[in-house]
Amino acid sequence: MIAWSLDACRACGSVTTVVVAVPAGHPHDLQDVVIVEGGATRAESVANALSAVDTELVAIHDAARPLLTPELLDELVAELVADPDADAIIAAAPVTDTVKKVGGGRIVDTLDRSELWGAQTPQVFRTEALRRALRSAHTVTDEAMLIEAAGGKVLVHDPGIPNLKVTTPTDLQVAELLLGR
Repeated sequence: MIAWSLDACRACGSVTTVVVAVPAGHPHDLQDVVIVEGGATRAESVANALSAVDTELVAIHDAARPLLTPELLDELVAELVADPDADAIIAAAPVTDTVKKVGGGRIVDTLDRSELWGAQTPQVFRTEALRRALRSAHTVTDEAMLIEAAGGKVLVHDPGIPNLKVTTPTDLQVAELLLGR
């Protein structure tokens, strides 16, 4: 799956260097990229990758989202550059399901989906803002949460295209179907 994302990054005018964090000792045949050792956590892997970055902006992308396009990356970069007060921008899509908050095996609340968005990658950051945010002790599921916790401004961009995360064999089949088009 990483090849699909790497192809999009290589075709993107906004991307000058691609850094990939790989598990320690994991064999790979990746070329034309900078390889860094991943960490025990997502934040450690991102911090390790940031050590190889010397640009003003940096994009974080999960290879588990292979439907990345060069156009989406360019759009995110342009929107972040256009707002000098923003620290980051994320790809996200409005939630279409009714979302239930559950506790103790029962529904506690039904959330207003008109206010809910599903965060995706890529996420583009001002590099120094992300470095500062990574120094916090927060446990996060995406780096935008760190910027938010630090009081930073995070923009949202609806990619308007499927950007599903592949976590199951069925997800992979759907991704392959969409990429085959």
